[in-house]
Amino acid sequence: MERLSVLLADDHRLFAEACMKMLEPECEVVGIVRDGRALLQTAPALRPDVIVLDIAMPLLNGLDAARQLRKIMPSVKLVFMTMHQDSDLLDAALSIGALGYILKTSASCELVEAIRAAAQGKTFIAAQIRSQMDRSFVQHGRGKKHRTLTHRQREVLQLLAEGYSMKEAGEIAHVAPRTIAFHKYRIMEQFNIGNNAELFQFAIREGIIVDERKEPNFPAA
Repeated sequence: MERLSVLLADDHRLFAEACMKMLEPECEVVGIVRDGRALLQTAPALRPDVIVLDIAMPLLNGLDAARQLRKIMPSVKLVFMTMHQDSDLLDAALSIGALGYILKTSASCELVEAIRAAAQGKTFIAAQIRSQMDRSFVQHGRGKKHRTLTHRQREVLQLLAEGYSMKEAGEIAHVAPRTIAFHKYRIMEQFNIGNNAELFQFAIREGIIVDERKEPNFPAA
């Protein structure tokens, strides 16, 4: 049987390379990308069977990259592999149409199982998460929050929260700095945000960036 093709998207180089070596016996890893924007540029050309992606990635987080991928590659199979068990992030991933959600601390067999399941159109949630979630939540992906930021606002917020200046953010997003400024102050006005520190915390609460301060462990054998 032909091996499944897999594209990995994770900014932790050593972790991604370890995953690639682990998958190689039965999957063809067609590439590794380090950020969400690179994923959007690379995936349409490679057209992998399954994309395994992190949530916390620079320039464009995995959730927003996945939303855009679903528009240009409607049939793409997505498996999120993250450090975070937050139910809102799980909800967001499932609402986008992801078929897998596993942890970086999961056993390596769960990654393989998640990829196989996704390729068959089936949902796979890590055992560690399933044990903590209500069954109806896992099956239906019903969320708790209604996110009202536009896609452009989310992009701008991530770039600013990552420390880019308005000029740098404009260059990355291909818009004028004044457009970045407009979106920033519109966000601050809409959500009653008083300063940059509060803006950063808001980005974390919205799942746009993740406060990820520790290097992940490699998958257990």
